[in-house]
Amino acid sequence: QVQLVESGGGLVQPGESLTLSCAASGIPFSRYALSWYRQPPGKEREPVASISPGGATIYVDSVKGRFTISRDNVKNTTSLQMNSLKPEDTAVYYCRVLDGTTPWGQGTQVTVSS
Repeated sequence: QVQLVESGGGLVQPGESLTLSCAASGIPFSRYALSWYRQPPGKEREPVASISPGGATIYVDSVKGRFTISRDNVKNTTSLQMNSLKPEDTAVYYCRVLDGTTPWGQGTQVTVSS
């Protein structure tokens, strides 16, 4: 059974950091590109960062320089390190395996607030 489980979210103050993790099972993880998405309250889900099987990365402008996506093909995990967090980063964060069929996981809530 294919499963994606996100973790690591929480409540932080502006300027602080969090690292999110996503563990995948039931899929040949290392073959596929991976992405992190987020859905702010009342907004559409949007892509944040992607990483290729070989480790090439791409980021949306709003997080470039603050967030870092990584992957561990042995552990079947992807991480999103988030630094200098802003209130507008508040969202439910999801990982995605770009095979076209793997369903979304449950997401993990990140709240940035004073």
